[in-house]
Amino acid sequence: MEVSLRSLRFRTEREATWQRLDALLTQIEKRSARSLSDEDILAIPGLYRATLSSLSVARATSLDQALVDYLEALSARAYFFVYGTRTTLVQRVGEFFMSTWPNAVRALWRETLASGLIMIAGAIGAFFLVRSDPAFFFSFVPGDLAGGRDPSATTEALRATLHGEESVEQSQLSVFATFLFTHNAQIALFAFALGIAFCLPSVLLIAYNGCTLGAMYAVFDAHGLTVPFSAWIFVHGVTELFAITLAGAAGLRIGWAVAFPGALTRLRAAELAGREGGVVMIGVVIMLFVAGLLEGFARQQVQDDVVRGAIAVISGVIWFSYFYARRGPAR
Repeated sequence: MEVSLRSLRFRTEREATWQRLDALLTQIEKRSARSLSDEDILAIPGLYRATLSSLSVARATSLDQALVDYLEALSARAYFFVYGTRTTLVQRVGEFFMSTWPNAVRALWRETLASGLIMIAGAIGAFFLVRSDPAFFFSFVPGDLAGGRDPSATTEALRATLHGEESVEQSQLSVFATFLFTHNAQIALFAFALGIAFCLPSVLLIAYNGCTLGAMYAVFDAHGLTVPFSAWIFVHGVTELFAITLAGAAGLRIGWAVAFPGALTRLRAAELAGREGGVVMIGVVIMLFVAGLLEGFARQQVQDDVVRGAIAVISGVIWFSYFYARRGPAR
C-alpha cells in the first residue's frame, strides 16, 4: 500500500514532463522533426534529462515495474532523437549502394568463389552428359518449359529462337526467357533461405541451376550455335547468374556458421550470418530486376551477336568493379 502511494505521488509530481516529452516524440515519429517549433526542439533535451532523473529515482525506490518500464521506453525513444544520427531516406539509400552492399558482398568472397565453382561444375557435368546422351536433357530442363529448345529441335528452329525471326511467335520467344527469370529467382531465394541446413540444400540448388544452363548449352552446341547462344543468354545472364551466385554464397555463409559456430551458439551464429546475408539478398533482388530489364529490352531488341556479347562483357565489368573496387573496410 505504501509503495502504491509513493508511486502515485511520484507520478503526480512529474507526469506532466513525461507526457509532454511523449507527445513531442509521437509528433516527430508520425510526421517529422520539422513539424515542431524551435521552442519544442530546444525543450526536448531538458525533458529527456528530467525523464532520466525520474527513471533513476523510480529504480532506486523500487516503484511499480509498469512505471519503470514506461520510463525506460520513453527514455530510449528520446535518446535516439537527442543523440542518434538522423539521416534522410536518400542518404540511407546512397549509403547502401555506396558502401553497405558492396562491403557485404566483399565479405563473402570465399563463399562467392565456392558458389561460382559449384555452378560451373554443374554446368560442365550436365553439358557432357547431354552431349553423350541427349535423353539426359529432360533430367535438367522440364519439357514443358524448354519451349521447343530440346535435342529434337532442328538447327533452323533453334537459330530462330535466338534471333526472333518472324516464323517464331513472340509468345514462344518469351517462354524460355520467362522460365529463366522465375526459375533463377526461385533458386536464389531458396539457396539463401535453405542454407541453414548445413549448406547442403544451397549446394544442390546452385549445382542444379548450373546443370540447367549446361544442358541448354549442349543442345545448341550440337547444332553449332554455341556463340550465338552465349550472346543470347549472357546479355542478361551475367547479371542474373551473378545474383544467384551471391544468393548461394549468402546461404553457404549461414550453413557454415550453423555447422561451425565457434565460440558462439548455433542460433547466435546463424543470426549474425543471416544479417550479413540479408544485406546481400536485398542487392540480389535489385540485380534480378536489372537482369529482367536486360532480358526484356536488350536481348529482344538487339539481334546482333557482337552487340549482345559486348553488353554482356560490359555488364560483367561493371558488376565486378562495383563490388570489388575498394571503397572502405569490409564488414
